[in-house]
Amino acid sequence: VQLQASGGGLVQAGGSLRLSCAASGRTFSSSAMAWFRQAPGKERELVAAISWSGGRLYHADSVKGRFTISRDNAKNTVYLQMNSLKPEDTAVYYCAADGGLGYILYGVAEYDYWGQGTLVTVSS
Repeated sequence: VQLQASGGGLVQAGGSLRLSCAASGRTFSSSAMAWFRQAPGKERELVAAISWSGGRLYHADSVKGRFTISRDNAKNTVYLQMNSLKPEDTAVYYCAADGGLGYILYGVAEYDYWGQGTLVTVSS
């Protein structure tokens, strides 16, 4: 699976962005997908994850109610809708895919494929 993330940019606090992650490869529709982020000087952290069917979702407490993960298996794409952005959301956002297990995983090391990252900068 190859992943290409896009949609990052500069936005003012309170604004919105939608990240997209386009995947190629046969296992996308059977893979759980996730968005991680990494701020300067901090560890990479899980933001949101979605099971292979989209039936199960996970959102970190820090983004719950503001961010929504979704996927379109027909388009081989996973999305992260980010609303009410805060300066502390500033980070490089990475999409990730597991190796075809399909259920939500929570650790960085549990995902097999990674996109290149897209920078989100939220100004105050």
